[in-house]
Amino acid sequence: MDRSKKRSIGSSQSPPPKKRPTFVSYREIPKLHPKIKLLCELLANTPSVSVESTLDEAGVRVSTEDVEEVLKLSYNSPGPTVKFFTWAGRQLNDKLSPYAWNLVVDLLGKNSLFDAMWDAIKSMKKEGLVSLATFASVFISYVGCDRVDEALMAFDVMDQYGLRRDVVALNSLLSAICREGKTGRAKAFFDIVKDRVMTDADSYAILLEGWENEGDVRNAHNVFAEMVALHGWDTSNVPAYDAFLCALLKGPNGVREAMSFFATMKEKRCYPGSKFLRCALEEFVRLNLDREGDYLWEALVESKRCNADTKMYNSMIELLCHSNNADRVNQLLDEMIVNGAFPDSGTYNAVLHLFLKLRKLRDASAIFREMVKNEFVPSVSNCKTAIKVYLDVGEPEMAIRVWKCLVVSESGVAALEDIANLLIVELQELNRLPEACKYADEMIDRKIKLNSKTLSQLKHSLGKLGKMHVYDELLKKWKSR
Repeated sequence: MDRSKKRSIGSSQSPPPKKRPTFVSYREIPKLHPKIKLLCELLANTPSVSVESTLDEAGVRVSTEDVEEVLKLSYNSPGPTVKFFTWAGRQLNDKLSPYAWNLVVDLLGKNSLFDAMWDAIKSMKKEGLVSLATFASVFISYVGCDRVDEALMAFDVMDQYGLRRDVVALNSLLSAICREGKTGRAKAFFDIVKDRVMTDADSYAILLEGWENEGDVRNAHNVFAEMVALHGWDTSNVPAYDAFLCALLKGPNGVREAMSFFATMKEKRCYPGSKFLRCALEEFVRLNLDREGDYLWEALVESKRCNADTKMYNSMIELLCHSNNADRVNQLLDEMIVNGAFPDSGTYNAVLHLFLKLRKLRDASAIFREMVKNEFVPSVSNCKTAIKVYLDVGEPEMAIRVWKCLVVSESGVAALEDIANLLIVELQELNRLPEACKYADEMIDRKIKLNSKTLSQLKHSLGKLGKMHVYDELLKKWKSR
């Protein structure tokens, strides 16, 4: 397509720009070098016309690295920053790095100063500094402010700046367009240029990721079929398989269709990667599909085709907990540590909940001790359940250990009242009156409300032992609170 007859690149006749993006400020960077901070502050607070004279008066000497750092942190002040760049070029005898030039191009583009951006690119051309990274920035800037046509025209003129319009450049353009949710525009341009630019599997992977992000299953199907017809089944094309299967998960009958295509890929010995594994496990958890989870885990993780992280292990453990498969849960706990995916609070709480539910108290106690040792606190609901279960089976020592964890949690006092009263009552019934009095005293200090029934039982128990003075002290403290 001949776009040379359309408006020129950088023309102001274009759709209104989107809301200005938010840039990283030097103020957000801790322990910033004093010289860099000084220069950034100067650019942020000095009009463009005064920047060079102010810099001269400051007497600051800069290196190429200094220039790069200042540029990265001064996107909010494009005019003064370009003046600084010009000033620094004179100080450094025009020995500015290609990276610094690309930062200027990016800074101008991100601020929609496209005429100035192209002026900078023309200056780079004279120095032989224009690279694919330069144009990648141009593509992103144009697409980011909804000027896709200009991005396409920029691709068309790359050869004028000494660059090839090859598949790497095309993929950079497609990626910029798809990331902004405009995969339809990317695919339309792709169909135009694919006869004159040799595409590759990455081109299709980018389009598939775009359709995945937009939840367009039909177009994902079409692109995937086209990719397989042109490039065949390639074991290294993991990103494309990931994107396609994740797209299928978002459609009607998503799990069934995704797993059907996964089976086909498996027959071809072509496998997706961790991205699909993570998405599929999350969907399996949502739908309680433990058998599908086991099948996929065996095919990808146990076969060493994917490395599972802690979040993936947690999803699989949650599935197994739903099916009460305690033995398999223990197995995964051991495996994840060996494989460098260490349990977190979510892991421990899911497993503790399962063991308590199944009354596997030896395992529950072991998990409790391990998580506390690793500085994780059981959830309030798990603590309450554990205290009830341990008291019910006559293990007050473990109930007390869990209580100590519960009271240092961030839960409010009101959330502790029911379990606190239960603990005091049950300790008495287990002939642990001294501990009951001790923890009742601590609860009153913590402003945890003991109800009249609990106090009445304490009064009765202490009265039988002739220790009403202990009760009187507790009651006095309780009333004073």
